[in-house]
Amino acid sequence: MSKLTTLDIGIIIGFLVSVIVIGAWAAKRASKSAEDFFLSGRSMPWWLLGVSMVACTFSCDTPNLVTDIVRTQGVAGNWAWWAFLLTGMLTVFVYAKLWRRSNLSTDLGFYEIRYAGTPAKALRGFRAVYLGLVFNIIVMGTVSLAAIKIGATIFGISPQATLAIALVSVGIYATLGGLTGSIWADFYQYTVAMIGAVAAAYFAVKMCGADGTGTLAELFKNPAVAGKLSMFPATTGEGWRSNLMTILIIPVAVQWWATWYPGAEPGGGGYIAQRMLSAKDEKNAVGAVMLFNFLHYALRSWPWLIVALASLVVFPDLASLKEAFPGAAEQFIKHDMAYPAMISKLPAGWLGLVAASLIAAYMSTIATHLNWGSSYLVQDFYVRFINPKAEPKKQVLMGRLFMLVLLVGCAVMALVLQSAKGGFDLMLQVGAGTGLIYILRWFWHRLNAWSEISAMIISFLVACFFQWGAPACGLEGWLQEDWRAEWFTLGAWKLILGVVITTMGWLAVTFATPAEPKETLDSFDKLIHADLRELPMGVVCMVFGCLAVWTCLFGCGYLIYAAGGAGCWCLGGALLVASVVSTVVLMKLVGRTKLS
Repeated sequence: MSKLTTLDIGIIIGFLVSVIVIGAWAAKRASKSAEDFFLSGRSMPWWLLGVSMVACTFSCDTPNLVTDIVRTQGVAGNWAWWAFLLTGMLTVFVYAKLWRRSNLSTDLGFYEIRYAGTPAKALRGFRAVYLGLVFNIIVMGTVSLAAIKIGATIFGISPQATLAIALVSVGIYATLGGLTGSIWADFYQYTVAMIGAVAAAYFAVKMCGADGTGTLAELFKNPAVAGKLSMFPATTGEGWRSNLMTILIIPVAVQWWATWYPGAEPGGGGYIAQRMLSAKDEKNAVGAVMLFNFLHYALRSWPWLIVALASLVVFPDLASLKEAFPGAAEQFIKHDMAYPAMISKLPAGWLGLVAASLIAAYMSTIATHLNWGSSYLVQDFYVRFINPKAEPKKQVLMGRLFMLVLLVGCAVMALVLQSAKGGFDLMLQVGAGTGLIYILRWFWHRLNAWSEISAMIISFLVACFFQWGAPACGLEGWLQEDWRAEWFTLGAWKLILGVVITTMGWLAVTFATPAEPKETLDSFDKLIHADLRELPMGVVCMVFGCLAVWTCLFGCGYLIYAAGGAGCWCLGGALLVASVVSTVVLMKLVGRTKLS
């Protein structure tokens, strides 16, 4: 705690108390019924849901992940997550209205309106446990790993103490207020988190000069930073083919539709679907996801990127991090630790505010995953298979008990993981090859429950093989030889092979098993009204939506670079104009779509 002054501690405590108050305020409404606890009574407006969605993904591990990527691959490496804008916009203009029409309690209820019989029930129950418990714990463990690194660098406390304080704090308001408390807390926390991110970027630039007077020009001219600024991978130099394919081509051409990743699920799903289902109507569901994508990709990227670039000057390598924080455990000293390390150098008062913003980011994400995961375990497992006659209050009680189980599992997972990038890659690999099913299942009637069951099993087994079997049998070494290493990195090869093997597997199973009964498919179509004739317009809107967000993102970037003498003012301005034009065209196109 030596880095924190009394003012810093006061700011942090005040923030924690205010968040718990929000949870207590929402508790009365949340306790009325399961629909109130998990879906806020389906009464949420688009602007509140959109901010809540982006707050969920504004986790304290995300700036750590961005820092890890920038330090090892440069700014261009962020295409690993920028590419997910494609699936985000597809969700906005094709799937958001379909989810809202379903009127489900959770997105897993989809399985019993789209598929029939025992396989549909088994799929729903398995996914409830697999995603709600197992996969959810991996996600929360990755987020909590970032909290451990924040605790070590800013607060100077052990991993166990960090987890105890963090999880107890978030557990109180998440179990009290349900989704309503989480959504309103998200709005408050996102505001604090953005202020903190901008402040962190400002002071990070100052750290790059003598006596804390650094400028953008000094930052961008530094030899450690100059080679990391490009927003696109180089097309010349050693290893350029591998970098181009791995950093840009695979994410844009394959990753966004072929993999399942929390918050960027192809076709929507998870806590994004949960918030769409809690919207007032289709218009609010579509508006919420649209706002989420603008805030997620265009608005908040650059404060993190600036801090990441500055960290290359202040902490040029892992040895410098280890020297600065000798008390930190060896397993946690990775490149992603540079972000909280930069935060620890902020002046008094600002340190407390930015620390509170990171706590806000952590709490909003963990609270969301607790509510989302427990909704699966209660609605899709406990009520569906164990106690179908459970009273509303019993369902809420079980939801809170499942949250406690998730908190314990999260703590254990956080102590096992080592870096944010490692957790990110693990989740991509486990979901590789399953994404296309989630896009097609609304329209292609030949898909059945066995398609999804086989995809999950195959992708998981392939991920396990690449984790443990490939090194043992020498496959990793073979993939890193000759032309294979020239075109793809080892991680890229694993992702591509995972997508190919899993996709071939579930396609074979699909055609080897019978289609779903006609009456089930007719009932699904009558409920959802998934009209293929509307699909072309949705895809056109998706393209203009991506143009609007990406040109805004890059336009802001080039203006920031220009301010430091490393970019072109005209190019930045032109891209922002293109963003405005794309947005205007998009709004006119949206006006032609059918929404209720």
